[in-house]
Amino acid sequence: MRNSLIIILLTGLMLTSCFDPSKPNFQYFPDMYESLAYETYAESDGFSNGIEAQVPVEGSIPRGWEPYDYPDSNEGYEMAKANLLSPIEISDFNINQGKELYEIYCSVCHGDKGDGMGILAQREKFLGIPAYIDREITPGSIYHVLMYGINAMGSHSGQVNEEERWQIAQYVMKLREESKK
Repeated sequence: MRNSLIIILLTGLMLTSCFDPSKPNFQYFPDMYESLAYETYAESDGFSNGIEAQVPVEGSIPRGWEPYDYPDSNEGYEMAKANLLSPIEISDFNINQGKELYEIYCSVCHGDKGDGMGILAQREKFLGIPAYIDREITPGSIYHVLMYGINAMGSHSGQVNEEERWQIAQYVMKLREESKK
């Protein structure tokens, strides 16, 4: 018992005897611990023209992004309503995904049944929210409204991507059909 106590005491002394708070331990790859902050688009010798981050060429389109050719106007809305068709198939999966997204982003104002009686309408935070049954809508018009917004409704293009907008449109059309019955 006495020998084990002495071994523990000596081990503890050895470990603490090498520690000097004025001299911290060695750092391997110190740039990983304390990285240098650079300004965006600052001068650098990393590239031949002296600018580290390159600005995209004006008019270039990022990979995977499809331009939306309908303008943010009443005419654009009418064109989208008449001509814009969904590139994704109507399926139970897409409608269920649309339902989840609708419950997150839309039902607060438009209500769970699309009757315009969401919690914000009930509390009179927003008035005059239309019911889907009262509107002549198409998947294209729903997509356009999600893209740009209309009247008091703002754009949701920053919250939902292209596929998610089409899924929401499918679910809204299903809600509209169910409310007609």
